[in-house]
Formats: sequence, structure tokens, C-alpha cells
Amino acid sequence: MAMPADTNAAGDIFGGWVLSQMDLAGGIAAGQRASGRVVTIAVDQMKFIRPVHVGDVLCVYSRIGRVGTSSMEVQLEAWALRHRFGNREKVTQATFTMVAVDEDGRPRPVPKDCS
Repeated sequence: MAMPADTNAAGDIFGGWVLSQMDLAGGIAAGQRASGRVVTIAVDQMKFIRPVHVGDVLCVYSRIGRVGTSSMEVQLEAWALRHRFGNREKVTQATFTMVAVDEDGRPRPVPKDCS
């Protein structure tokens, strides 16, 4: 839930807070697909569509796109549930690129089988 401490001078939620929540969600999805630790290496096509307000619940949805040897694209959409109980509106979308890494932080292969 977006809280007053997360606002900018205009009273809207900081875009950086929204980005952070999306990074967490993308990392969870990518980590599941990679069966281990992942790191974010790029954020592309970030589009802020509508502001997020104090009291909105941010819902982030992910889909794994292209999977390479060690990297994968994660498509993310953030939707705001207005005032905790109101209408849902799409507020942000982006493509994150995540890389699977080993315990030393070096790239490692993403398993071919995602089961």
C-alpha cells in the first residue's frame, strides 16, 4: 500500500517507489524461473501512465518473456487498486532484464526446463 512517506512534493507517490516494487516482483518471478538468485541489469520501456496515490494498493503482475543463456526479460504491469477498495487502473508498465547469477555473483545458465 502506498503510504504518505512515499510521496513527492506534488503529493503523488514517487516513481522510484513504484519502480522498486516492480523490481521486487520481477526479481521474484525471474528467480523462480532461474531456480536461484537473479540481478536486475536493465529497465526498458518504463512508462508511467497514471499517478499512484496515498492509500492505493499497488498490484504488480509479471510475465517471463525471452529467455537467453543467463538472462531473461520480464514484462511487468503495475495496477493501482484505488483507495484500497475502489477501481483498478493500470499505472505503469516496463520490461526488466534479469540475469541469473551464482553465489559469487557471476552469470550462470538459466535452466532450460522451467518446471
